[in-house]
Amino acid sequence: MPHVLVLNASYEPLGVVPLRRALVLVLENKALCLEESGAFMHSEKRTVPAPSVVRLKRFVRVPYRGPVPLTRRALFARDGGRCMYCGGVATSVDHVIPKSRGGRHAWDNVVASCRRCNHVKADRHLMELGWRLRHKPAPPSGLAWRIIGTGHRDPRWLPYLQPFGADDAMARIDGISA
Repeated sequence: MPHVLVLNASYEPLGVVPLRRALVLVLENKALCLEESGAFMHSEKRTVPAPSVVRLKRFVRVPYRGPVPLTRRALFARDGGRCMYCGGVATSVDHVIPKSRGGRHAWDNVVASCRRCNHVKADRHLMELGWRLRHKPAPPSGLAWRIIGTGHRDPRWLPYLQPFGADDAMARIDGISA
């Protein structure tokens, strides 16, 4: 089922919901459709364009949002789908400081890697192998990463996510898709 980007009344991205939930918001006059997907939803007496982006009519107060959750999908997006050791296509997750040697499962210690590099590195430190990281790992920032980390995306969402750091994130994801 397609998903829809939900924006607050202030155009701040809140999240992604299934199409059915977005239609209910629009039909109950709680949200406005800003972008249509091109498809139509049919009922017995009515035809409604399916939304791709909706904006709530009333402002919703959002509680403090902590750091971006560390997920495999978000990690691969952050690293552009490339191995942080050799630059090849990443297929696995590696801990820079191995967990067996006290490394944490955190943004600053986890990188995307290809299967070969992950196997060769095993549970050793980079200095033992003489390897270097292509980029220093760091947690992604910005509201757009919360949306992108869900794995649902639509090109029509980009103008609404750009002010919140989506350019870099979407470019990295497009690098994965290509």
